[in-house]
Amino acid sequence: MTEQSIYGEDHIKEEEKQYNTLNLGPTHPATHGVFQNVLQMDGEIIMSAEPTIGYIHRAFEKLAEHRPFYQVTPITDRLNYCSAPINNMGWHMTVEKLLQVETPKRVDYMRIIVMELSRIADHLICNSVLGVDAGALTGFTYVFQWRERIYDIFEQMCGARLTTNIGRIGGFERDFSPKVIEMIRAFLKEFPAHFNEFEGLLLRNRIFMDRIIGVGPISAERALSYSFTGHNLRAAGVDYDVRVMNPYSSYQDFDFIIPVGTSGDTFDRFCVRQEEIRQSLKIITQALDNLPEGKFVADCPEFYLPPKKDVYNSMEALIWHFKIVMGEVDLPSGEVYHSVEGGNGEVGYYLISDGGRTPYRLHFRRPCFIYYQAYPEMISGQMLSDAILTMSSMNVIAGELDA
Repeated sequence: MTEQSIYGEDHIKEEEKQYNTLNLGPTHPATHGVFQNVLQMDGEIIMSAEPTIGYIHRAFEKLAEHRPFYQVTPITDRLNYCSAPINNMGWHMTVEKLLQVETPKRVDYMRIIVMELSRIADHLICNSVLGVDAGALTGFTYVFQWRERIYDIFEQMCGARLTTNIGRIGGFERDFSPKVIEMIRAFLKEFPAHFNEFEGLLLRNRIFMDRIIGVGPISAERALSYSFTGHNLRAAGVDYDVRVMNPYSSYQDFDFIIPVGTSGDTFDRFCVRQEEIRQSLKIITQALDNLPEGKFVADCPEFYLPPKKDVYNSMEALIWHFKIVMGEVDLPSGEVYHSVEGGNGEVGYYLISDGGRTPYRLHFRRPCFIYYQAYPEMISGQMLSDAILTMSSMNVIAGELDA
């Protein structure tokens, strides 16, 4: 008798094994975006994975070289579109850093409110969809009404919901109305109880817990070697948060904690995002309660579109409006980098200006593009069904990944 028939398939020599090739993606329902992984499978076990991206590459960085600076904002909307206002604010702060413009405290606090609302919406999407991928649809349908409540607030602020194009270089196009303040306070009052119910639906669910604990882990050392940031890094036990390490927009004025995990698995990533939502609520409450008086825009008329009523009645405002819209305002030459804590990691803008009217070079630091490189390592040795949960828990956004 042969060795195989005596001892079974486990004793087949490694070089004699035959693996099956499986395409995971680029169909959207499986991968939450248009990207592909070519898996080598030993039955249900993933032996190796080779990611392929670029299916929706839109050349945003090259487009930015042909747009006036204020027209780059809609491009940033389409990176992580689950929390677009954070991208908007990060870009505006980058240009302000080049211009050496100091924004009023009121602008800083208003931006923090918008960015933290965006973070809540982003985390709600990620955690509720993680439940769907584990077979729990109820939580998803339950919390999406609260995501819509946040979008209602954005619509009241700027007229847009998903891709907001909110704010301007120097501040905002208008101050928060009493209606906006009322809507935010109503959200802060009503949301926490429903959020706790959502958490109970999942963390008290034995099937959900069994499906995510120990799935797709990564150590702190490996996460750092891949340049992880955001909740993926904090879930591995590293307490790095741009808001604390490199404070911007007056984040140093606020009292909040940075939740961290230990094992860097899907369960830890879920729990870190859950606690970050609670901390965002805490930050928004502080910002509203201590919202400073003053202007909602910095003193930079050459880069800030004047109000329409002034354009119709003031020659100076009409001139600035014409020059800005037609892209006739030159920026100083220089080289700057600015980053913000996005919904899924550090979102950075590396801007080079040659003194012209458009960026000479603009590079987006997209957290998805960086941490997605670790995905093959994280799913190696895991089951095929675990690959979907791991990708979902990493919060990979295709629009940001490809740019």
